[in-house]
Amino acid sequence: MKPVATWLKDRSELGFAALLGAVGVIVLVDAIGLKVPYQQSDGLGPKTVPYIVATLLIICAVLLAINVLRGGAAEPEDGEDIEIGTPIDWKVVVPLGLVFIINILFIDMLGWVISGTILFWGSVLALGGRNFIRDPLISVALAVGTFYGFYLGLGIHLPVGLLKGVL
Repeated sequence: MKPVATWLKDRSELGFAALLGAVGVIVLVDAIGLKVPYQQSDGLGPKTVPYIVATLLIICAVLLAINVLRGGAAEPEDGEDIEIGTPIDWKVVVPLGLVFIINILFIDMLGWVISGTILFWGSVLALGGRNFIRDPLISVALAVGTFYGFYLGLGIHLPVGLLKGVL
């Protein structure tokens, strides 16, 4: 019998399956807690997509775990544009993580349009964008577009924050 460490190393995809399942459960719990502020006349509303996503995440997690336990394993990437031995570029990963954390912390206070602009522009900067006129303008357009897309298209009210009365 193999040592536990070797057995786990040979089945490292189980960790990803567990993460996938945990995200699915979190999405499901969050979807159950959604409050719809108005009466809907159709069956399709703001809760539908999170339920579908949560269900698909959990199903994928279970199927992946079954596949790994039956001996299935992912094949190493052999794409021509991917260098397997390349180390993680922390100069990109850390700023990306920080803009996501900033968005999470300030979305309620600043509102989606401002925090979304920071998220989009910060992501562009972290990934190497250096056009200081075009990039922020596109970031604002994406933030405003997604704000109204959620509001008008899905009936989901994103936080307005500092722009209350303007949007």
